[in-house]
Amino acid sequence: MTSVSLRYFAAAAEAAGRADEVWDAPVSTVGELRAALVARYGPPMERVLATGSFLVDGVVSRDPGRALGARVDVLPPFAGG
Repeated sequence: MTSVSLRYFAAAAEAAGRADEVWDAPVSTVGELRAALVARYGPPMERVLATGSFLVDGVVSRDPGRALGARVDVLPPFAGG
């Protein structure tokens, strides 16, 4: 298992109670990470991830089968304007 560096932004950081962390739990895909984040941080994170996305090594992904990279940014939905 490889560690993944996670960064949380805006509402995702609020839900996690932190801006970043190193994730050592055994997850290898975006879908597994999503489920693990909801299990760890509960309904506030679930609300963020319902419409948010992940940036995996610089590439936006909502595909649950996408393999994780070394860094994942957890992004809340962004409003235009």
